[in-house]
Amino acid sequence: MTEIKDKSIQIYLDELASKAPTPGGGSAAALLGAQSAALTSMVCNLTIGKPKYAEVETEMQVLLSKSESLRVTLTAMIKADVDVFSQLMAAYGLAKESDQEKVARSQQIQTVLREATQIPLNCAKACAEAIVLSQEAADKGSLNVISDAGVAVMSAYAGLKSAALNVYINAASLKDRPFAEEKLAELAVILKGADIKAEEIYQLVKNKL
Repeated sequence: MTEIKDKSIQIYLDELASKAPTPGGGSAAALLGAQSAALTSMVCNLTIGKPKYAEVETEMQVLLSKSESLRVTLTAMIKADVDVFSQLMAAYGLAKESDQEKVARSQQIQTVLREATQIPLNCAKACAEAIVLSQEAADKGSLNVISDAGVAVMSAYAGLKSAALNVYINAASLKDRPFAEEKLAELAVILKGADIKAEEIYQLVKNKL
């Protein structure tokens, strides 16, 4: 089976629009983050080697390395979300006739739900990192592609908030409330100040246009 990252955009969008449970919002969130990282890389690639930006050459090369590494991470999360949701659907489909089956089914659902909460939390963290990287692209990147740094931050911000929704919905179904509250607290830390930072970077870009 072709991995989701290897499919054409058209096929991906068709599948996203279909009745199929995957791909869904979690994959879309990861894709938004991956797009952000890719756009930051684009700004770097179109800044590096330009005499006008020679003084930030080294910094742009370091940023490029970071954004490409993050792009790989977020791209992998597109499939990770599909995989865990498929596992969750399989768990909900387990037999529940006998009391023993009901217990086993419930335990399996809760086990998968923990992972289904952690994966979007990881995505949110990666998207928050993408916001930070986009700021450096906006600060130091070539003015010829500065608008792409703005699109990078907005993509990352959308990915962050989207991933957060997936944490909320899965954490709400967890019976292990200490674990759920721990993950929600981690998410709160990741989200803190993100709205302000994203808007600041957006305005920074806009003011350079």
